[in-house]
Amino acid sequence: MHLKQDNKLKLLWLQGVTCNGNTHSFLNLKNLEQFLDKFEILYLPAFKTKHTLQDIVKCDLDCDVLIFEGSYDPLMLRCSVELKDILTPYIEKAKYIVAVGSCASFGGIFKASAPQRNSGLLFDGESITENFIDYKDKIINLSGCPIHPEWLSYVLNMVLKDIKIEVDELHRPLELYSTLAHHGCTRNEYFEWKVDAKSFGKKEGCLFYVQGCRAPMTHSSCNKILWNEESSKTRIGTPCFGCTESDFPRQNLFSTKTNMSIPQDVPVGVPKRSYLTMAGIAKTFHIKRLEGKLIDYKTDS
Repeated sequence: MHLKQDNKLKLLWLQGVTCNGNTHSFLNLKNLEQFLDKFEILYLPAFKTKHTLQDIVKCDLDCDVLIFEGSYDPLMLRCSVELKDILTPYIEKAKYIVAVGSCASFGGIFKASAPQRNSGLLFDGESITENFIDYKDKIINLSGCPIHPEWLSYVLNMVLKDIKIEVDELHRPLELYSTLAHHGCTRNEYFEWKVDAKSFGKKEGCLFYVQGCRAPMTHSSCNKILWNEESSKTRIGTPCFGCTESDFPRQNLFSTKTNMSIPQDVPVGVPKRSYLTMAGIAKTFHIKRLEGKLIDYKTDS
């Protein structure tokens, strides 16, 4: 059912255990003020809104879209009210629930600090929880640390147009997470011929073999929907550390675990034995064009 044009959806943004990273990322959305004007904003951190948090915790307001940021700790207090007692009535009322960030999706960094209490809204890592399982069909996970502001814009625009959002097994929108961070990476030829990056911050070389890059195993559109419309981690010479996946964070983010110089974790969809064979063959080639600097700056002597 489509809503009338003059009947705005009521949007509520609540937080659990969070660093506010997703809120601050969303502030970078182009034309943010005009975008938010499409909704009736009940409460949104970092904004002066119609209602205060003290109003919100009374739980007597109607809500169409609930955005939740941060790890879910049911016993956390907001204005002296436990988080589970705040979230439950709004989750029941909301037509759409969006968990923004890896903490809200899977537990993230704050799950690592208190695993006995902190989890995602629906998932604890990749395991589904009993927290809000009765409402799982209306929960959408936007994982990332933080999320790209355009990802949330996409979801909310689909909600406004009443278009069904297809999701994967971890409730992430397929439009945003069906491809890998590897897709669109400007270093893919280096990846194919197993040419390593010598250090961070360089234009040359692949960051997968030594520097810990997780792009070939990470479902994300970072290299297709660029940050600030122009860049990404791998484009500036920093490894992807797989922040959209359910097992984030890991230890030793900037080093690649190897067996006989071959990465222990292989790209998604490639049988390990086949990958080892291909990698071994590729390593025997030496392509001079890929072994030097892309731009060889020279100064007159």
